[in-house]
Amino acid sequence: MTELLNAIALGLLALLPLINPPTTVALFIALSKGLSQKEKNKQALSTSLYVFLIMALTYYVGEFVMDAFNISIPGLRMAGGGILIIMGLKMLFPQPVHVSPVVNSTKEQASFAFIPLAMPSTAGPGTIAMIISSSATIKHSTLFPAWVLLTAPPLIFLFTSIILWICLRSSGPIMKLTGESGIDAISRLMGFLLVCMGAQFAINGSIEIVQTIIDNNFHSPRPQ
Repeated sequence: MTELLNAIALGLLALLPLINPPTTVALFIALSKGLSQKEKNKQALSTSLYVFLIMALTYYVGEFVMDAFNISIPGLRMAGGGILIIMGLKMLFPQPVHVSPVVNSTKEQASFAFIPLAMPSTAGPGTIAMIISSSATIKHSTLFPAWVLLTAPPLIFLFTSIILWICLRSSGPIMKLTGESGIDAISRLMGFLLVCMGAQFAINGSIEIVQTIIDNNFHSPRPQ
């Protein structure tokens, strides 16, 4: 049980900076202006469900996508690392965001749960790249038993979605407690973490590529 909890904790530590709840909360507040509390709660639940489905589908279908397009794990890590670095830099040095006033119709308001809130704001390219990379490498991992590797991923996605749902449901009190400056500070901190994660992703991918080249060139069997 301890191993499962450790795996879930590691997964949450990797996903939460990517999900970036503070930024999602700020965007949710801006998009939900004019909605009743009941409708806001509905949007929060819908967004969390969409995020869970996106992450789960990405994890279980990711390896097939890599095989179909002949994408190597080192290549995916380098590309994913680049995406994470770009996302992190944007969070560290954000551009002014201009949000349109109040949405004109209830139908338009109801549409923001999936786009842009769930995707790409929450489960964006960086999240998808990391999950696909993890799905391709986790099966060969020896850090945890097989039953943990089978059980942990859906639980990680579930807990991530629950944390997001709690943050969105509590968006009003969170904004009052931290203020816009507090949200901005947390977002910048998570941006720095993303830059570090992206750099490590790219370094690991580069090392694997160099190691493969060395193995192919210097350890190939010599003709007798």
